[in-house]
Amino acid sequence: MVETLIVIAATLTGAAFLLALWRFLKGPSAADRVVAFDGLTIVSITMIILIAFVEGRGIYLDVALVYALLSFLGVIAVARYLERGF
Repeated sequence: MVETLIVIAATLTGAAFLLALWRFLKGPSAADRVVAFDGLTIVSITMIILIAFVEGRGIYLDVALVYALLSFLGVIAVARYLERGF
């Protein structure tokens, strides 16, 4: 049962990744691309967590946490730049 749920979660995460990638490539404005990039990083973090669960390796959770923090700082910096410049 758990394996089935993991497969479903991975499938939905893959679909979310493709949709966010489409918005990132197609986005009409820079703000749309920033939001799509943030979505891509969130989906990537989700995949890292799923891999950590499947492999049984807790170190991947630390990698996901650091990636989330860096992603947050990056999106804040780009949003600030788009709003008024550095």
